[in-house]
Amino acid sequence: MYSISWLPSFPINLARSRSRKLNKTQLHNRKRQINAMRAVVQRVASASVEVEGRLVSEIGPGLLVLVGLHESDTDADADYVCRKVLNMRLFPNENTGKGWDLNVMQKKYGVLLVSQFTLYGILKGNKPDFHVAMPPQKAKPFYDSLVDKFRKSYNPEAIKDGVFGALMKVNLVNDGPVTMQLDSSQSSKNTNEAVGES
Repeated sequence: MYSISWLPSFPINLARSRSRKLNKTQLHNRKRQINAMRAVVQRVASASVEVEGRLVSEIGPGLLVLVGLHESDTDADADYVCRKVLNMRLFPNENTGKGWDLNVMQKKYGVLLVSQFTLYGILKGNKPDFHVAMPPQKAKPFYDSLVDKFRKSYNPEAIKDGVFGALMKVNLVNDGPVTMQLDSSQSSKNTNEAVGES
């Protein structure tokens, strides 16, 4: 009788233990993944932004950068994203035949920045939740400062952006296609990384 009473409870307790460990692992991974500025960088033949049927920004060849601001972002994250985007070697060198050799500044191409808080959406069931995105009242001045960093680091005339908080229509012709995701958590706090990258 004794063996019958405790044997069935063992797999139940084991399952509960595994479930608790799994939940802790999932929570840890979620916290580790969502903690920095995020940029989705697309190499484009052209890109533009419209608001209420009006063209507000456009570039020819260059980079379209969708920017998601996390609530914990700092100037270090903005510096990292700005530096990395401008130095990404996503363009071919016609002189040498190398496919991934030149950055957007070396090509003298345009950069179109678009704020997109949905990059930090988390699905709860089937409904997106955006609570880890930076609140709008804080995000607007922070995003404006990011745009300013790009303009100071490159040709100001080559940096375009959308309208923060507006319902935008973003049109693009992806060249490749080439799309890269960049998270500032990769090394935004690494002070040993050189400002100018080869």
